[in-house]
Amino acid sequence: MEAADFPSDPTISLREAAESDLPAIVEIYNAAIPSRTSNADLRLITVESRLDWFHAHSAERRPLWVAVHEGRVVAWVGLSDFLPRYAYHITAEASLYVDPSLQGRGLGPWMMQQLIDECPQLGVENVISLVFAHNKPSLKVHERLGFERWGLLPGVTKLDENRGDVVVLGKKI
Repeated sequence: MEAADFPSDPTISLREAAESDLPAIVEIYNAAIPSRTSNADLRLITVESRLDWFHAHSAERRPLWVAVHEGRVVAWVGLSDFLPRYAYHITAEASLYVDPSLQGRGLGPWMMQQLIDECPQLGVENVISLVFAHNKPSLKVHERLGFERWGLLPGVTKLDENRGDVVVLGKKI
């Protein structure tokens, strides 16, 4: 996880998230809510509501990393259990959020690739991402990273008054 591996800005570093990063993680997540393109929450979430989620991550199995630029958390990426039953332990769901001011510069794909590269050491054989079908930029990033379309969940979301599909993207490690 060397910052020098990120080609467009070597001043960005990637590290394991600390609980003290949770306010910044929540702020970045909340910034995506109004667009209705990258998460299914319709109202802002709180730090307190994310404490259990944060503690479900571990460096050894389901990491949560943050990108830091000039002392500020500007993005996060992590793996979560895909489903709770044990047979699914070889499959993890990836999540990635980038501060709007840094989107479109390659930071997200770089972070996701770092996470993918770590998967063999974590015992992860499959990475899954659930992406809204109308989120074309995210679909393109996943495609460039070698994800394939493994499924479609038609009409499973209602964002305000709009029904939406979710694309299941997967990558075998």
